[in-house]
Amino acid sequence: MTAGGLNETPRGERLHIAIFGRRNAGKSSLINALTNQTIAIVSDVPGTTTDPVYKSMEILPVGPVVLIDTAGIDDLGELGELRVKKTIDVLDKADLMLLVVDPEQDAGGYESSLVGKAREQGVPVIGVLNKVDLNPELTPEELSEKLGIRMVTVSSVTRQGIEDLKKEIIKSAPKEWASPTIIGDLINPGDTVVLVVPIDLAAPKGRLILPQVQTIRDILDNDACAVVVKERELKQALQDLNRKPKLVVTDSQAFLKADADTPGDIMLTSFSILFARHKGNLEALVAGVRAVERLKPGDRVLIAEACTHHRVADDIGTVKIPRWLRQRVGGELHFDWASGIEMPEDLNQYQLIVHCGACMINRRQMLHRMAEAAGAGVPMVNYGVLIAYLHGILKRALTPFPAAGRLLEG
Repeated sequence: MTAGGLNETPRGERLHIAIFGRRNAGKSSLINALTNQTIAIVSDVPGTTTDPVYKSMEILPVGPVVLIDTAGIDDLGELGELRVKKTIDVLDKADLMLLVVDPEQDAGGYESSLVGKAREQGVPVIGVLNKVDLNPELTPEELSEKLGIRMVTVSSVTRQGIEDLKKEIIKSAPKEWASPTIIGDLINPGDTVVLVVPIDLAAPKGRLILPQVQTIRDILDNDACAVVVKERELKQALQDLNRKPKLVVTDSQAFLKADADTPGDIMLTSFSILFARHKGNLEALVAGVRAVERLKPGDRVLIAEACTHHRVADDIGTVKIPRWLRQRVGGELHFDWASGIEMPEDLNQYQLIVHCGACMINRRQMLHRMAEAAGAGVPMVNYGVLIAYLHGILKRALTPFPAAGRLLEG
């Protein structure tokens, strides 16, 4: 097991392992034992961890993971209740839970309630009976039966049982946690894919954005060829190729020019549409775009992004999409914006939710956001699907995905 930086594998692509337990159960100490590094603050004072803390690393053969250290589920007082709520919210993005139990804390109601919530959300749970070095006579069978989960006995101090815990993590990790391939199932070895990457005010200085980099890597992993051009060079690049590419993938903001310059016999889609499938449910997001036609002046629209970033003069989320929607509706709309890891609690006040490509969160969290919207009865669409729809080219952009394209028929 080795520590891994976010520059190696983005957090959104890692298996998320959430560590829960009461105050002073040894959650932070367990992270240090798993990583074999002192990377979490440890103290005998209850409540050292106040907000969820994320640690990126590698666990072989599972691969890249994020360990999430949380506040104690028994935190007290008004501030403690807020911390517990933030802790419970971590379940929305967790692929696997480690429930740490101190044998001297008499596990019961707190733990049983948490296991129940995990089961409701389909999150596998491993019980970790900690501090075996202080209680060498410990046996996990009674607690395992009481909570209805598999228990592993460890000492975060001496590292006794840590290797057994790693094996249990590997065994319990959901087999389907990894997102589908971004583009690999659409291409064959030897195919050429042309990627249209505008370099404008929104482009980060000296590098490409994450979805573009990940798509290039997926193309290479599938033994195909990636040709990267700016939108002004697309037409010439297509003419210079000695055979037509399998697919053209464009940034959504260059959709119109890419559509005009790409012959009709070449499939065209966008990075954002690829990520609608990679991180969420493409069919559901395509179905959500029909809500645009039901919008009327005065309706409320939430524009949600999974990360915070520097806004530019003609920002896609705060300027362009609101402008295009107002033009389509023919009047003023009320827009709210949400950035980062939290969505507003009162989603039912909105007539539409427009979400980014979700490259900075994992698939489970995006699907949870979609489920929250569906539960509130609010349609959700993502940037790429919406932009293609507003520009009248969504049908073409969904050519690689016939099942989603059929939703536009009738």
